[in-house]
Amino acid sequence: MIDLRALREHGPEPLRASQRARGEDEGVADQLLDLDARRRSALTRFETLRAEQKSVGKAVSKASPEERDDLLTQAKTLAADVKEAEAEAERLAGELDEVLTGIPNIVEEGTPAGGVDDFRVFEKVGAPRELDFTPRDHLELGEILGAIDTERGTKVSGARFYFLTGVGAMLELGLLNMAMQQAIASGFTPMIPPVLVKPETMEGTGYLGAHSDEVYHLPADDLYLVGTSEVPLAGYHADEILSADALPHRYIGWSSCFRREAGSYGKDTRGIIRVHQFNKVEMFVFCHPDQAHDEHLRLLAWEREMLEKLELPYRVVDIAAGDLGSSAARKYDCEAWLPTQGRYREVTSTSNCTDFQSRRLNVRYRAEDGKPRFAATLNGTLATTRWIVAILENHQRADGSVVVPEALRPFVGRDILEPVNG
Repeated sequence: MIDLRALREHGPEPLRASQRARGEDEGVADQLLDLDARRRSALTRFETLRAEQKSVGKAVSKASPEERDDLLTQAKTLAADVKEAEAEAERLAGELDEVLTGIPNIVEEGTPAGGVDDFRVFEKVGAPRELDFTPRDHLELGEILGAIDTERGTKVSGARFYFLTGVGAMLELGLLNMAMQQAIASGFTPMIPPVLVKPETMEGTGYLGAHSDEVYHLPADDLYLVGTSEVPLAGYHADEILSADALPHRYIGWSSCFRREAGSYGKDTRGIIRVHQFNKVEMFVFCHPDQAHDEHLRLLAWEREMLEKLELPYRVVDIAAGDLGSSAARKYDCEAWLPTQGRYREVTSTSNCTDFQSRRLNVRYRAEDGKPRFAATLNGTLATTRWIVAILENHQRADGSVVVPEALRPFVGRDILEPVNG
């Protein structure tokens, strides 16, 4: 949720500019200011009438008999006016909250304008291997290695499900453990969060807006399956006031994640690139708002460190405003090279959500002046099931075997993944 006080103090142009960059309606800025002014006016009228009502009420008890009837009539009229004024203030507050809830975060200065194809490439790291053989894609390699079984995944659960078997399971466990150890060494607190959350937690992180059709909902329990541990970690300190001296709070969460992949019919149906269930290690940070920009770059650096340990060619992209989620003010993706597709595909994402989520979830810290202020929140992927795709394809050999990156070997327990099927 954006800062309404900042909108009043600094005017509507920052929100207008953000909405233009996202390709959204910039008129909501003026709509918000109008609603806010009307709500505050209605609230002032209600409080004035209520004070007058209390004053008349006190006067009734002290009035002479000949004055009492007039005062009682006045009190009755005031009671009706107070009730009407309170209802009007509540109605406008509800309308204001509804509009506020639908407005995405104000994008950070420097974010590229435009949509999904308007990202800016920051840097390319590592050159794709020159292969002297026709590379196999990750699914073919996974089947040869006895690592991936999509046929039985579909049989058991339906399309976009899979089994990781044998070295496939070992590879994922090793990868995620490696990510956890890196984060812990960098001062993160390890967390295994719940993957079912209440509506207020899911809504508080901004996932029940434009992309709510991506989320699995269990109506009987009114709980949601999370698509990232960002959601429960964001809610961890809901309705709390944190010590400013303890900031930043850095958490590293390991969880299963669930996404409906609504609207992706026909896209990436082969293999495990776009699936309904996967595992992920996610960084999540609560920090002082003034620290958020630098903290965002630190999260990106930790993601890059993981990719370089895995010897994967990748590029860093600055996501355009129209392709940001509602909570993000800025987002950087790392995309790994896939030889069989001849292009880069997203494997990590890190977002600076400023104080957008903490306003919804009421996560604050005690500032130097003793007053509570809203914290900034940030998140970033440190490893996920999709990375297996890039590892297999980039480190394959002509005979179908796959070299395990040196840094990953202690976590997987072998140097080479050998074919077990013809």
